[in-house]
This record gives sequence, structure tokens and C-alpha cells, in this order.
Amino acid sequence: MTPSSTYRLQLRPDFPFAAAEKAVPYLAALGISHLHLSPVLEAVPGSTHGYDVVDHTSVRAELGGEEGLRRLAGRAREHGLGIVLDIVPNHMAMSPRYNPVLREVLRDGAASPCARWFDIDWAAGGGKVLLPVLPGPVGGELAQLRVEGGELCHGEQRFPLAPGTEGLPLPELLDAQHYRLAWWRLARTELNYRRFFTISDLIGVRVEDPEVFEASHAKIIELVRDGVVDGLRVDHPDGLADPGQYLLRLSEATGGCWTVVEKILTGDERLPAGWAVAGTTGYDALRRVDGLFTDAAGAQALERRFREVVTVADDRGGRWGPTVRRAAYKVLLHELAAETAFLVRTAGRICAADPALRDHAPWALETAIRELLVRVPLYRPYAVPGGPRTREATAAVSEEAAREAKAAFTVPEEAAAVDVVRELALGGLGTGPDEVAFCARFAQTASALRAKSVEDTAFYRFLPLLSANEVGGDPSAPAVEPGAFHAFCERLARDWPATGTVLTTHDTKRSADVRAGIAALTQCPKWWNDLLAQVSGVVAPDAQVAWQAWQTAVGFTPAGDAPDVDAVLAAAPDGARMEGALLKSVREAGLRTSWTEGDPRFERAVEEFVGAGPAGPARRTVAHFTRALEPYVRAGALGAALVHLTMPGVPDLYQGTERDYFALVDPDNRARFRPGPPDEKMVVTTAALRLRRERPAVFGESGTYARVDAAGPAASHCVAFCRTGEVVTAVTRLPLRLAEAGGWHDTVLPLPPGRWRDVLAAPARVYEEGAVELAALFQDRPVALLAREP
Repeated sequence: MTPSSTYRLQLRPDFPFAAAEKAVPYLAALGISHLHLSPVLEAVPGSTHGYDVVDHTSVRAELGGEEGLRRLAGRAREHGLGIVLDIVPNHMAMSPRYNPVLREVLRDGAASPCARWFDIDWAAGGGKVLLPVLPGPVGGELAQLRVEGGELCHGEQRFPLAPGTEGLPLPELLDAQHYRLAWWRLARTELNYRRFFTISDLIGVRVEDPEVFEASHAKIIELVRDGVVDGLRVDHPDGLADPGQYLLRLSEATGGCWTVVEKILTGDERLPAGWAVAGTTGYDALRRVDGLFTDAAGAQALERRFREVVTVADDRGGRWGPTVRRAAYKVLLHELAAETAFLVRTAGRICAADPALRDHAPWALETAIRELLVRVPLYRPYAVPGGPRTREATAAVSEEAAREAKAAFTVPEEAAAVDVVRELALGGLGTGPDEVAFCARFAQTASALRAKSVEDTAFYRFLPLLSANEVGGDPSAPAVEPGAFHAFCERLARDWPATGTVLTTHDTKRSADVRAGIAALTQCPKWWNDLLAQVSGVVAPDAQVAWQAWQTAVGFTPAGDAPDVDAVLAAAPDGARMEGALLKSVREAGLRTSWTEGDPRFERAVEEFVGAGPAGPARRTVAHFTRALEPYVRAGALGAALVHLTMPGVPDLYQGTERDYFALVDPDNRARFRPGPPDEKMVVTTAALRLRRERPAVFGESGTYARVDAAGPAASHCVAFCRTGEVVTAVTRLPLRLAEAGGWHDTVLPLPPGRWRDVLAAPARVYEEGAVELAALFQDRPVALLAREP
């Protein structure tokens, strides 16, 4: 059954199945159709997210085990709700202590039947798996190693021993194992297993192997077939060797249950039409909804001001394109050096086996690989060796990119290595094991590179408008005009009517309400300049830190309906939360400090600045600012919420976002779920969700979408659409610009035939077909939800 709406709950040891069970009546009353649960399979003990799976055969005991999950599903069914599960096919925890499959591989080596589970380059490690788990160089850690209970131990870590090695002296024992314990810093260059992005604690799983697929999905498939689970969210499909084939196999195994994939679409990229899914998890919708409430001219003004205030070179965020390119080079040369090395080794073997290619030197192949990878404009190409070459794949690894890549060479004959690498990336040089491995790993590395260089680096360097720096976003063009938004919705209704849509997730860097406060700055860039002038006396470590700190403070200091500034300050989130987010930001940016090469003095300066400014005495200045901006922020936040809940697709609400929800990047947004008192946003959310549940055909896969254009001098400030002729959504766009222009004047919205009741109004208001004045429609709130009466 296709959900009408889902509600994401982050399960954790202090919020297990039993706690979720208690929340079911509240969530059912909200109007959702399905609970959306974070990963439930056995994970590393204490995990707060569940993506570090250690055992695919069992439901996590810390959450209540399979009995607890089935009890939760039963409780949900009593209230008319289903269950959607988040699953993690790409990786497992690299935890020798808790991962039984990994333990077997480490104990028995490449000969283990479980060795097929993981992408391990045994030859590169001399027959051993590199385990970069030691806090320092191995020479200094030898004294901490000991053998206990048939295991090799270091602190709390436990490693299996190869058979017959327990009594050996320590040096011989270490040499006799199928793994090599190493300093954690060696992961950058010497790692010989595929991992999740740059996280060495997560090892890639080869679900393309039928036996591995069956073993790793048996419990999930059982839960689906038993009716415990109704739908699936697939985490990070771009990490898989062949996402399309995997999704087909998953669909066949689950009987085609509703499935969405966390596929990040860049720009105008389309989801591959042949994938056996209902659509994406919704980041493509997030970008369009946010963009709808962003003023293009104001965004450009902020970008110009950013370059004036933060007068830095492109590697520090001066321009978006160069910032991304420089970040990509940095990531490839450092964090993904081991992945690049694998590609070079594999390409070298392929060339060595072909007399016509033998003279391509390793350095030339490495240069070609690097120069092509940094020019992949999407998360990854989709190419299959021996299969048809698609237009999308050749666009991802384009001829133009190849020509640019050749500029890195001075000798034309050496530049020919680019053509070889491009053909390998597109699957055009054969179907041997090395050719297949190179094609898949190039795509997987491209995905990791895009995520690390854009999401985790460039987004923290290019900062004109922080609300635009979300997964799948384009910070260089954050605004989306109404015509483009309508075209997107029309395409969803036609091609992917059951796709997922989101505004806030466990991975967003700022919740939708925080982003709404920041996006409002595009309507008043002069106000922003004035605010910067007022707080200029608070000395920051550098201008870039100051810019993002004050923007964060604006979004993170909600005014709501507070009667005065003191009330705003009393209700504002804890400043320590902002301090943590800013520290994470400067570490991710990697300009003055980083996770692995930290600068304690700079980080202390950031903490002191936040305490003295945005989270300190200057909070009052920010509170005055947000009070003045409040009605315009409110319009954007309510408008985005209503559009999200009524546009084509299946809306997913993150826990707590039915009300005003102010959160920054994880772990700030991973707090326990706690229902709270209703507010205006909850009125809008509940009304929309209940209407979806009452009229499933209106919003379902057979439903239609039609734009409704206002008429009059302020028509551009209203975005409206009609679903299946029965529900009209109307929201106010860029309300500050509207107020500056004098308001709605005689602008009207033409309603389709019938009598229309505003389900948000109390007491109810009914409008006849024809033109309704927008000043009247929006007299109580800046949004309206009209349902046609029978």
C-alpha cells in the first residue's frame, strides 16, 4: 500500500520500540498513514542512528528486538498505521568485536566463505586487511596489545585470531593474522577495503552478489512478507555497484512494496526511469520548495556582499564553481587517496594486459582518473560494462570533461591516458573482472567525492545564503521561480506520483524552520547589512566565521508570537547548540582547522566568539532583528509546510516538525522525540494530513496537479495549485517584498467550479467559484487550504 504520508522516528536505546509504541495514538491523530523508522537491524551497541549494522539476521536488541518491533507494528495497525523501514544495503560496521561476518573474514582471510561479502583488495594488502584502528603508530601501541580469551585485544577492541596462532610470541602472532593493525591515519592512503565515503568504521557490502543479497536481506524480506513492514527507504543507493539491478532484485523479493531511494539529483538530473522504485526520498522536492520562498535578486545581493565582507580566494568560498572544484581536488588527494590508488592499480593491470595500452604509466593513469573524477557533475554515472551506453552516462563523463582533463598533461601522447580511463568508466573496454571492477568503483568513488567535496566541504566554505546549502541544493542559484516549481510538480504527478518529499531529515544541516528564517534575508539584504554593522564590535576569528554565525543566529532565534524581546530570548534555543554546529562547520570546511588536523587555538577562538556574540550579549540585537522579520519568516515557514504536504508525492515529516522545529546539523537534530503543545504550524500540518487521509484519491497516484494563477498587481506573490479538482493550496510568496509594494491591492485568485471551504479557518469560511480577493483569503494567515464541498 502506498502511504499517504510518513513520519520519521529516530530510534535509539533511549527511544526504543516501546517508546514509539506510546507515540502511536498521537501520530495517528496527526493524520499520517505510516511510521517511518530509522534502521532497526542489530547495530554497534549504543549507536544513536543505527546505520552501523553488525548483523542482518536480527532486529536490534537495544530497541526491543523483533518482538518489540512486531508489537509496535501491531499497535500501529490498531490505529490504522503502517510501517516503513530505513534499510542500509551499502555498508556494515567495521567492528571486529560485534560484526560476526567480519570476524570470520578476519579469522580465515581471503579463503573465508564470507570474504565475498566485502570489497577487499587482498593483493594490495599483501593478503591482509588493513585495520586503521590504533590511536598512534603501531610501534608505540605494541605494549597495549594483549591476548585474552583467544582474542587479540587493544583497549576495548577485540580481534579474532587465526587458527593455531594463539600461543605465538606477539611479533609472530601479528604477522600470522589475516589483518594488519595500523594507526588510524593510514586509512587515507593504504586502506584496501571499500568504505562508506571516508568513514573507515563502515565497510562496503557487495550486495551485487546474489548470496550476499539473500543473506543480508532475509530478515527485511521476512518482515515485509509477514505484513510487519509495508515500505522501504533505501539508504545511499549510489554506493552500490549496480543500483538498478539491486533495486530490481529488491522489488522482486518484496513483492514490489513501496520503496524510495536516497538518490541525490543534481540540477535537472532525472531519476533513472528503469529503477524499480516509487521515487526518491525527496531532496529534489526540498530544493524546489525552499527555492520557491527565496528571492533571486536578494540572493544575488547577499552573494555580492559576502564577497565584499569575506574577501578571500575561491578556495575559501569566493565563487561556487571554483570552490567545488578546489574542494574536490583536496578530497581526492587526501581523504580519498586510497580509493584513487585502487583505481590506478586496477587500470594499470588492464593496461598491462593489452599490448596497445602498456605504455600508460601509473602517474598518467592517476592524473587522468583524478582529472575526470573532479569533473563528474553529478553524484555518479550509471554505466554497465558490455551494456548499452546511455546519454546520461556519457554526460556524466563527457567528452568536454575529457578535453579539459587532458590540459593537465604537457605531452599529447601521455594525455591519451584520459581516453582510456573514460572508456573504462563508461564500461567500454570489456567485461573482464578488472574492467567491471573499475567501472563500478569509478562510479562509487565519484559518489563519495561528490558527497565529501560538496556536502561536507564546499557547503561550509561558500556561505552567502546558508539556507541553500542543503543536500541536492545549488547555492549558486538558490531561487526557484513559480513557473519552474509548477513544471517540477507536473512532472512528479505524471512520472513519479508516489515519490517521497521532505523538508527536514536526520541529515539536513538546518531544519526547515531555521532555513525559512535565513531565506527571508533574501527579501531584505539591506537589513542584513545593517545587522552586520550593529554587531561588528564583536570580534570574530575571521570574517567567514562571523558571516555564518550571524546568519545561523538569525535562523536559530525564532520570534514566534513573543510579546517582547525578553520573551524571544527566553524561548530561544540553547546557545551551546549553535556553538557545536559552528565548530563542526569550521572543521568540515578544513580551512583553519579540521577533524584530523585540528587547531585548538582557532577552535577556542570560535567558541569564545559565539559565547561573546551570537549566543551572548549580542543575542538581544539578533532578537530585535528577528522580531521585525517574524511575520515574513512565518509566511515562508507555513507556506513551505503547506506546499510540501499537498504537492505531488508522499510527504515525510521528521519527528517534531509538525510544530515549529529549530535544529541544526546532527547531532543537534537527533534529540529524542517529544510531542509538544499545538501551534499554528501544527494546525496547518494536521489539517493537511487529515485531508490527505480523507481524500486519498485526490493526492494519490491517480491524482492530478494543475497550477492556479492569481490575477492582479501582486499576482507573483501568490503560488497556488489544484489537486484533482478538489483541493486548492494557496500560499504567500516573498511577503516582505509584497508589503513594500503596498500589499495585495485588487489581486484575486480564480477558483475552479464548486463551493470551497478553507479547512484552516476557524470559524469555517466558504468561497464560491470565481475570483476571491487574496486580501480576504489571507486575512488570518498567509496560507489557505481549500477543499471543494460535495
